[in-house]
Amino acid sequence: MTMNSIKTAGRVRKAVFPVAGSGTRFLPATKAMPKEMLPVVDKPLIQYAVEEAAAAGIEMMIFVTGRNKRAIEDHFDRNPELEMLLQASGKQQLLDALLTATPKGINFVFVRQPEPLGLGHAVLCAQPVVGDEPFAVILADDLIDAQPGVTAQLVQSYERHGASVLAVEDVPLEDTAKYGIVATEALPGADASEERVTLFVEKPRPEDAPSTLAVVGRYVLRPEVFAELARTQRGRGNEIQLTDAIARRVPQGEVIVHRFSGTRFDCGSKAGWLDANVALGRRQGLIY
Repeated sequence: MTMNSIKTAGRVRKAVFPVAGSGTRFLPATKAMPKEMLPVVDKPLIQYAVEEAAAAGIEMMIFVTGRNKRAIEDHFDRNPELEMLLQASGKQQLLDALLTATPKGINFVFVRQPEPLGLGHAVLCAQPVVGDEPFAVILADDLIDAQPGVTAQLVQSYERHGASVLAVEDVPLEDTAKYGIVATEALPGADASEERVTLFVEKPRPEDAPSTLAVVGRYVLRPEVFAELARTQRGRGNEIQLTDAIARRVPQGEVIVHRFSGTRFDCGSKAGWLDANVALGRRQGLIY
């Protein structure tokens, strides 16, 4: 199948946020608090992700949650009592900041993942809400500082080519076992940031890696991936891997990558989370 023969499946209006993970790397801080609620300066990670999606034109935020994730739902709910208190106290700046958590015109949907069966299973849990539409997948652990946001960059690539789009960046060879790694070829009619995927391997050893081009936590996917996920067997870690489902669409020629413009902070690690706080804190004049 050629890229020109792929038809788009409509506008990207929905984003899936898999947030059911336990966040063990941040214990004991995450014993009772979702890792997605860890603050970077003055906003939780998940709010950065939602704001990025909203800036890309996403209208429905779909959270795939698990046990002990109620704080995420509460964060995106209105708090009239607190809003009235801030207004009565003349703290308009704080009130405005509070209201940014729930952008106007955005719908929030929460779906439960009944078992911790991996990222692919979490995405599959969102199928009844997504339906037969293209959709974004955003992993809040990856905070990406970019203008425009990376989700907007991927949506633009999807609109140009009608293919599933994966955000990628080059990583050190010794780190390939931490990522899904792709091999690519030139994409006719595309700019230098876009390439067609020819092979997708989940967490290969450095000696087996087809490249150092790593997929990070941003995707725009065609709805056909749901059928692939439904028949995907448990793989590495006894989990249903999103990588495996996407890889089966590669022979159809409908998977491309976008080398995004921006700085990624791996906030799933303590070092990355600290780096993000320092970088964004300096931008706000809080650190010199």
